[in-house]
Amino acid sequence: MQDSKYLDYPLTGKKKKILLIEDDAHVCSFVNKGLSEEGFEVSVAMDGGVGLQMAVTIPYDLIILDIMLPSIGGMDVCKLIREHNGQVPILLLSALGSTENVVMGLDTGADDYLTKPFKFIELVARIRALLRRKESLKIEESGQEALRFGDLELNDYTKEVRRKNQEISLTSTEYRLLLMFMNNPRRVLSRVEILEEVWGVNFDMGTNVVDVYVNYLRKKLEKSGEPRMIHTVIGMGYVMKENFEN
Repeated sequence: MQDSKYLDYPLTGKKKKILLIEDDAHVCSFVNKGLSEEGFEVSVAMDGGVGLQMAVTIPYDLIILDIMLPSIGGMDVCKLIREHNGQVPILLLSALGSTENVVMGLDTGADDYLTKPFKFIELVARIRALLRRKESLKIEESGQEALRFGDLELNDYTKEVRRKNQEISLTSTEYRLLLMFMNNPRRVLSRVEILEEVWGVNFDMGTNVVDVYVNYLRKKLEKSGEPRMIHTVIGMGYVMKENFEN
């Protein structure tokens, strides 16, 4: 497809396998043809139940999931896939693009959210960003130490987070957000930096998805009354720092 040559993500070795769960025949044909030309191996399911069965029985590298589906809705399919597989990247498609819908979609366990109608070049960019992120998270078990900040500990191999030795359950998006803060302690991170690192590709800057997820993360980290670690720097962004009045 035109312009895709500018998207720098080499497809080397074995083809990446993508599952497209979408009930619109036109979208299926368009996306299938385009991604196949880009070097991906694409499987298509036009029903939520069929897509779910394929997703939990076949090891895909990435799943593209429509929200409005027959049999089982996309949100429920996403949740069920996440219960089975916490690592496969999931990209949601929807005609609903409000902040509330984006947050709801990501909160089901999806990694990214693309609003219809979309340009094919943006779809490919988001796919490549998600695949790069997946590859970067593949680390060797030996020699890896947990990240620590104060009484908070994150093990990026086991994906476990603990505060005062109490395990904290995070969604995949909350986990990536916390990982970014712990990799950049005491550094002020702008919303744009967070969007690029955690979500891969910029959302509409009119949305407040970063603020929403920072609040989600704060509530979980401070559930038992622990002091705040992630603070707002007015007009600049957020910082992870102890003993910081805000």
